[in-house]
Amino acid sequence: MEKLNVAVFFGGCSPEYSVSLSSASGVILNLDPEKYNVLPVGITQQGTWYYYTGSVEKMLDDTWHSSGDCTPAVLSPNRGENSLLLLERQGISRLHIDVAFPVLHGQNGEDGTLQGLLELAGIPVAGCGTLASALSMDKDRAHKLVGLEGILVPHSLILERGTPLDRADAFADEIGYPLFVKPVKAGSSYGVTKVTQASQLSDAIALAFKYDTQVILEENIEGFEVGCAVLGNQELTVGEVDEIELSSGFFDFTEKYTLKTSAIHVPARIAPEKAAEIKETAKRIYLALGCRGFARVDMFLTPEGKIVFNEANTIPGFTSHSRYPGMMKAAGYSFGEILTRIIELAFEE
Repeated sequence: MEKLNVAVFFGGCSPEYSVSLSSASGVILNLDPEKYNVLPVGITQQGTWYYYTGSVEKMLDDTWHSSGDCTPAVLSPNRGENSLLLLERQGISRLHIDVAFPVLHGQNGEDGTLQGLLELAGIPVAGCGTLASALSMDKDRAHKLVGLEGILVPHSLILERGTPLDRADAFADEIGYPLFVKPVKAGSSYGVTKVTQASQLSDAIALAFKYDTQVILEENIEGFEVGCAVLGNQELTVGEVDEIELSSGFFDFTEKYTLKTSAIHVPARIAPEKAAEIKETAKRIYLALGCRGFARVDMFLTPEGKIVFNEANTIPGFTSHSRYPGMMKAAGYSFGEILTRIIELAFEE
């Protein structure tokens, strides 16, 4: 069988640029070389596109774009051409793309922008499409849609730039402290603060506004966070539920990528009946947001056993130590098998 050309997109104009380099490296190293030719397409933090032919090590230490392994490139928008255009000194050459695998986290990649460009060009996309990506990135709209499905979501308030601070103060007084202040559209806990007293609120809001034009205030949900790795379009496979154990604070950027004082348990230390309920809830959320391919659905489990939606990550971390591959591994699927299935799903109607 002829091998497929898989364009793996990495980097991007996002605070989560460095996370993308790690995830894309994991994908590139685990794609089956008997089935796929990998075409790495790197996007710098300034937004410059390159076809990259160097080592994964240079991606991991972020020297990939300063090496001689880069050729300026753009995606042809011509539907049916399915080409990466290499802007070489001697002229333009073309690389055929069978399927695109975006591994960009956060804004300008996970939020539907790249997916829209790929769909316009008629290139199959591994993972969620434009609408599901945009909706899942927007915490407010995702909560509203999931709430319409009858699933519990945190009480929240949206702030625009220029919203009087007394609205935030009044909401905080209503729901009580602690509460969370987050950018509406950001990931990896960038700009997120757990506010424990009124004197911290204005600084937390200012920090969140550095990452987005809208800020969301959310009630604190007692209990702990659980996650589900979901794989599929209509027929869904769910990995084992995982559980985040915190010693203090919340699962911020440092804890997500170092686990200095926290731990992740797979399977979660909960009753099988509750794990089954969480899996079914994750499926409902996934379908409500229009997800396809794959996504990680994060929820809270309260001391009373209630399940509360937190967020859906349409491009979750993809290193060998990340939560999504870990949950699928616990269910019996290797990293390579997951990636192969994700690519197969891109060609389903």
